Amino acid sequence: MFYSNKSQLSSVCYTIKQELKNKFQSFYGGAVVHENPTLLNKIYTELYITEVLGGEVNNQHEIRQIETVFRRAVTEDRPINCNNIFKPLLGQDLPIRTVLTKGIAGVGKTVSVQKFILDWTEGKANQDIHLIFPLPFRELNLLKYKIFSLKDLLQFSMGTKQLEISPNEGKIIFIFDGLDECRLSLDFQNNARLCDVTKSASVDVLLTNLIVGNLLPSALIWITSRPAAADLIPSECVDRVTEVRGFSDPQKEEYFRKRIRDQTLANKIISHLKSSRSLYIMCHIPVFCWISATVLEKMLNGEESGEIPKTLTQMYTHFLTLQINFIRTAELSEMTLVLLGSYCCYKSLTGKTILGRKVFSRRRSEDNLKEKGEVAGRKLTVVYTPGFEKDYLIGNTLEKAKLNILRSVTEQSSGTHAFILVQSVDSSFAEEEKSALEKIMEPLGENVWKHTLVVFAVGDELETLP
Repeated sequence: MFYSNKSQLSSVCYTIKQELKNKFQSFYGGAVVHENPTLLNKIYTELYITEVLGGEVNNQHEIRQIETVFRRAVTEDRPINCNNIFKPLLGQDLPIRTVLTKGIAGVGKTVSVQKFILDWTEGKANQDIHLIFPLPFRELNLLKYKIFSLKDLLQFSMGTKQLEISPNEGKIIFIFDGLDECRLSLDFQNNARLCDVTKSASVDVLLTNLIVGNLLPSALIWITSRPAAADLIPSECVDRVTEVRGFSDPQKEEYFRKRIRDQTLANKIISHLKSSRSLYIMCHIPVFCWISATVLEKMLNGEESGEIPKTLTQMYTHFLTLQINFIRTAELSEMTLVLLGSYCCYKSLTGKTILGRKVFSRRRSEDNLKEKGEVAGRKLTVVYTPGFEKDYLIGNTLEKAKLNILRSVTEQSSGTHAFILVQSVDSSFAEEEKSALEKIMEPLGENVWKHTLVVFAVGDELETLP
């Protein structure tokens, strides 16, 4: 467990739980261009998850696996509820420490993780767990060349320096989502053995020792992956292999009835999909259900014209057209701006100028802050990022800043339209700050500078604004 004293432990656990709840309670759909978020609990439909007997990993092409799913007899399966992923089934006695969950793209692995965490934060399941640490491989990739102790890595990832480690107390879960996106070597054979949570090593070495059980052997590990990458984890390190199979036929219908408020329209959509064998089979993949609902809702209620799609090609073509139109509309009606700059460069006052009201405190923040408003009839989101002074952006803080910049783009429903670099006219832009800024923006590529504006702020004048 992680603590300094019981009262601080309770406070830290509560804070982490609330932050995870806020992060995972919303659902954005399944595409790069998101719809307006809805509460996950309102749209979530239970997924069909099974235990893979013998722990074998299927390396077939994903399309072949879709066909296999529908040839397999239901009686062969051993269904398992997502919240019971670490609990032995009837007749199983051995404890389960490490679970590997595989599934094809879009089948619901990440949403399963999201729901598992949300149910825990809301007190609905797994209340014997003290803390959950979600560490997506997509974010761990940014730390590939950095050195941490496990304690430092968790403090960095969770945004708090109040965590202390005692390896033998408290039940915790590490969730590593998206093994197929991993850019770490995960060299289980040659990586150094590490048992001390305070000793520093590369993130790759920390992960392999955590999965093997050298670090925090009592901690539970949940890894998700597309099938082709699942064998990156040695079979002897895995106690249970599960497969997210998507939706069963009843779950398909349940999804559309939750997704479409007009139940008459929902029935029409279900009937249309059932009339096409290829479309209905593909609906076992949740992301395809989302695509179909997005297209058919607009076409059957008259918002979009044209022939109603009856084939996969037609469905994808209509969906692509809708997304292009959505992007054009979003660009006209909604905008996200990201404020960059050192701590004392008047970013908060610039935000006040843009939104026309006082926003963002001038205290230091290690995480992005966000405020919404409306300017000239356009919805506007302003994201305030932490500062990057040379004395503040050192060591791990630089990587945290990179992560914040990446999140400022990926977590916005309409995408990010522009970055605003705020520079005080009262101070020079030092070479150290320029270097830090370039490193922070590195994950977004060279083209990001084409979408970056520089604002020179005069503090005294900004302070006098109403």
